[in-house]
Amino acid sequence: MLNRRIAVIALSAAMAVTALAGTASAADGKKLYMTCAACHGKDGKTPLMPAYPKIAGQNKEYVLQQIKDIMSGARANGQSVAMKGVLVTPDGKPRFSDEELNVLAEYVSKLAP
Repeated sequence: MLNRRIAVIALSAAMAVTALAGTASAADGKKLYMTCAACHGKDGKTPLMPAYPKIAGQNKEYVLQQIKDIMSGARANGQSVAMKGVLVTPDGKPRFSDEELNVLAEYVSKLAP
């Protein structure tokens, strides 16, 4: 049941990412973060499940590296399978551009911890 719930959340977030993907600016950070909010909470500190990390206020470079590691498979622990489903298409292509990832990481870093 839990795995099904995670799969549904990941699919919903992936569909939202597809709708938002394209160009990115600083104002788009909040829009891009909507895909993260389903699991990490609107504020980045009230996750859906206790095992999900609180990401609000994390260092931008740290957030960016974690995302890249999940996308590449270098990080494959915890709930990274669900995260990878949000970040990468089924054929292995990134759903976000480097610019969008930068904007997203910047937005997360500025959320109040």
